[in-house]
Amino acid sequence: MPAKKKALQEKSVMAVGELQSELRTALEKRAKLEFKHKVAPLKNPLELRDLRREIARLKTHLRMKEAAK
Repeated sequence: MPAKKKALQEKSVMAVGELQSELRTALEKRAKLEFKHKVAPLKNPLELRDLRREIARLKTHLRMKEAAK
C-alpha cells in the first residue's frame, strides 16, 4: 500500500483529541516555518506547501468525525 494511503487511513481511525493535538502541532510548525521563510529563504520552500496540505487534511478529518456524531 502506498505511504500516502496508509497515512490517510491512520488519520481516519485517530480519535478527535489526537487529531486536534496533531493539528495544533502542525499549525505551530507552519507559523515557525513562515517566519523563517520571511527572514531568510528556506532551503526547501515546498515544505510549506506540504504542511498547508497536511493541515487541510487534518481539518477535513476533524470535520468528518464531528459530522458523524
